[in-house]
Amino acid sequence: MNSAGFIFLDTAPAALQNFSLVFNLLGILILTVIGNYVFRTFYDRFIWKATQIMRNDPTSYKFIAHAGTALIYIVGISFAIYETHPLRTVAKSLLAGAGILALAIGLASQHALSNIVSGVFIVIFKPFRVNQRIKIKDTMHGIVEDITLRHVIIRDFENRRIIIPNSVISQEIIVNADIEDNRICKWVEVSISYDSDLDLAKSIIAEEIEKHKFFVDNRTQEQVENGIPIVPVRVITLGDHGILLRGWAWAMNSAEAFELNCDLLETIKKRFDACGIIIPYPQNVLHFAKQHLSPDQTIN
Repeated sequence: MNSAGFIFLDTAPAALQNFSLVFNLLGILILTVIGNYVFRTFYDRFIWKATQIMRNDPTSYKFIAHAGTALIYIVGISFAIYETHPLRTVAKSLLAGAGILALAIGLASQHALSNIVSGVFIVIFKPFRVNQRIKIKDTMHGIVEDITLRHVIIRDFENRRIIIPNSVISQEIIVNADIEDNRICKWVEVSISYDSDLDLAKSIIAEEIEKHKFFVDNRTQEQVENGIPIVPVRVITLGDHGILLRGWAWAMNSAEAFELNCDLLETIKKRFDACGIIIPYPQNVLHFAKQHLSPDQTIN
C-alpha cells in the first residue's frame, strides 16, 4: 500500500467514531423531545379530564406539567453529555471546580430560582388560580391563563397576554374576583336632577335591575322574611348638580356583572327619558350685575 492508503485506513475509524458520537447525541436529544411530546400529550388529556369532567382546579396540574417538562429535558441533556465521551471529559473538568461553578451559577440564576420558588408558593397557597379573574395595581386585569416555572400569564379583556414574573406578582396586592365566592355585587349609580320625581326614579332602577336576565336574588331567608327589598335603591349623595342614586345588582360572576351593568345603564336611561326624569350634567350660570348710570352718563 502507498502512503495515501495508510492515511485512509487511519482516519476512517476516527471519522466513523465521530459520526457515531454525533449520531448518538442527536438520537438522545430527539428521543428527549419525543418523550416530552408524548408526556405533554397524555398529561394534557389528563388535565382536561380532571378539570372538565371531575371539576378539579387545573392550577397544580399545569404547574406539574411545566416541572415535568423541565425534568425531562434536564435528564435527557445530562444523559447525552454522559454518553458523549468528549463532553463527559469537559463535564468532569467542570465538576473539579464545582465550588466555583456552583457559586457562579447561583449568582447568575438567583433571579430564575426566585421565580421558581415564588411559583411553587403560588401553587401551594393559591392566592389565585388558573381561569380566575384578578386585578393588579388597578391597571392590569384579566383571566389567569397559566402559571409556569418562571412567570404568570394573564389574558386581558382585549385578548392580549400580560406576562409577569412569579417573584414580582407574589409581592403585589391582588384583587381576586373569583376566590371562594364568584358572585359580584355591581353598583348601578345614576344621578337625577332635583326637580325630578325621586320615588319614580328609584322604582325604575329597581324594576330594571330585577328583570335583567343575569340578576340573582342574594337575600338570605331571614332577610326575605323580614321584608328586605329584593333590589335596594338608596340616595347616596345630594351633589352640586343632582341626586346620586345607587342600586345594588347581584350577578353570578364578573363577566355577567359587567354585561348586567352595561345593559342597565342603557335601559335606565331610556326609561328616564320616557318618564321625563332628567339626568343632570354640570352647567355654569353667569350673572351680570346691572350698572347704574346717572342721567348725564352715556354708554360708549
